Amino acid sequence: MSQLGEVILKGEKLTKEFGGLRANSEVDFELHKGEILGLIGPNGAGKTTLVNMISGNISITRGDVFYKGKSIKGLKPFQIGRMGIARTYQIVKPFPGMTVLENVSVGAMFGAKGKERNTKESLEVAEDVIEFVGLSKYKNEKADVLNVASRKRLEIAKALAMGPEIIFFDEVMAGLNPGEIDSAIELILKIRDNGITLLVIEHVMKVIKAICDNIFVLHHGEKIADGTPEEVLNNPTVIKAYLGKRYKELTA
Repeated sequence: MSQLGEVILKGEKLTKEFGGLRANSEVDFELHKGEILGLIGPNGAGKTTLVNMISGNISITRGDVFYKGKSIKGLKPFQIGRMGIARTYQIVKPFPGMTVLENVSVGAMFGAKGKERNTKESLEVAEDVIEFVGLSKYKNEKADVLNVASRKRLEIAKALAMGPEIIFFDEVMAGLNPGEIDSAIELILKIRDNGITLLVIEHVMKVIKAICDNIFVLHHGEKIADGTPEEVLNNPTVIKAYLGKRYKELTA
């Protein structure tokens, strides 16, 4: 696990309401520089909604979020991306009809240093990122033909090409087999070792235990626990609300 640095991203009482439905309720969290922070909870707990608020995809009803001590509440996604925060999406949607290289170059054009790059330079950045994530042999293939595991890596590559300090990974392990999960764990740790701070939404507890420094748990939109993986995954409230008795028996 990494040595935690200063707080780089902080949420204070983040709340999202859709009409009469409260999807998140006063959620606090801190993400430290160099950390991998896990976000877990049942389906419908408000995990993706929280990330959508932080990344500017949806508005914040109440509360605030601070990046390097500065509020980013109300900013558009492209503004937040240019500041150094990138994300993947739970449902992977590559740009259709474009090659893997072209897909990744879009991230390089619109990320933290996008204004400084021309098309040629963006393609060069994309080449390096594609090699880093292990997709070089597919770089000139249309993204539409990639299998699930490769599409997940493409999604990660698009985020990396933005040159971020922080990336939110939203269920990048979904749909992968055990071997692909092990490979993806290696990639995520390599990304962290390159100086990128990560917030990871994940249901695969093997992954959470392998990569995370700390975890926090949402249930019905509220934070019910936080701490180290060992502390949280043995928390009776978390077992009852999310993991279940069967998980406890299997890991005892």
